[in-house]
Amino acid sequence: MQTPDWIEEFPGAITVTDADGKIIYMNNKAAQTFEAEGGLALIGRNIMDCHRPESQEKIKKILESGKPNVYTIEKKGQKKLIFQTVWTEAGQVRGLVELSLEIPSSMPHFVRD
Repeated sequence: MQTPDWIEEFPGAITVTDADGKIIYMNNKAAQTFEAEGGLALIGRNIMDCHRPESQEKIKKILESGKPNVYTIEKKGQKKLIFQTVWTEAGQVRGLVELSLEIPSSMPHFVRD
């Protein structure tokens, strides 16, 4: 998968799977984030092997419904926003994209009407 340079250098982790859950792409930040689990060696493995059964069910629902799963976590003192959604071509679901973005422990929130 050929990607623009900015995606490789993007400060958030980007992981992409095919429709069967096989990891087909990880940017540099994703490889660093998942280094202990194998980093870039995870490409070609199934994302389901990296998740617990309850998370596997959520991933299946995302792929079936096309509705994103968005939440925050805190790991090793760092808060992150996780955004999981499908990616499509010609209207057909082709797989899953997961973005993991580090966020500050507190940040402004603006309501704009």
